[in-house]
Amino acid sequence: MVHSQIEFRGITDPIVLEAMRTVPRHRFVPDDLQARAYGDHPLPIGYGQTISQPYIVAMMTQALGVGPGDTVLEIGAGSGYQAAVLAEMGCRVYTMEIVPELAVRAETTLHDLGYDVTVSIGDGYFGWPEHAPYDGIVVTAAPDHVPQPLIEQLKPGAALVIPIGPVGAIQTMWRFTVDDDGEVDGESLGSVMFVPFTRTDD
Repeated sequence: MVHSQIEFRGITDPIVLEAMRTVPRHRFVPDDLQARAYGDHPLPIGYGQTISQPYIVAMMTQALGVGPGDTVLEIGAGSGYQAAVLAEMGCRVYTMEIVPELAVRAETTLHDLGYDVTVSIGDGYFGWPEHAPYDGIVVTAAPDHVPQPLIEQLKPGAALVIPIGPVGAIQTMWRFTVDDDGEVDGESLGSVMFVPFTRTDD
């Protein structure tokens, strides 16, 4: 998986590559889909959510630019796989999930595998200010605009990696950074398709 799907497409960060090799992806998918866990595609995990294809996880992780000792916020825990990759890299990971059943399942899987990840059930639009500022924030569902609270919870120079665009259509993956003066810079990382960003009032 790592060589054919990830390195081949330009992922070069050795910490990311090693984490992708190490985390047992099949533990984060439903039992009846484990044989397909390492394929080059997303998979359903229930409740209308998916686990992203391996390349997308690696691309978003590399774009964050984080490493051992960094504090990272993930919005959209889903299966827990992205959080596991970040934890495997030595990051301190906080992750939020709006679907209670998925949050409980992700927390159980992460705990069983020995990953020290803090999971919260709730709407991630406003982030998790108690643990801010963050060395990186990654969002694994697509809103139609950038949630300003997430920008405000970044350390200067840290990155927010997030897909943005309309529901059910092609979206754009963005990498936003904030400088010391609070100016925001955005970089497009290409076209993607993610499940919609869910709010408590949706």
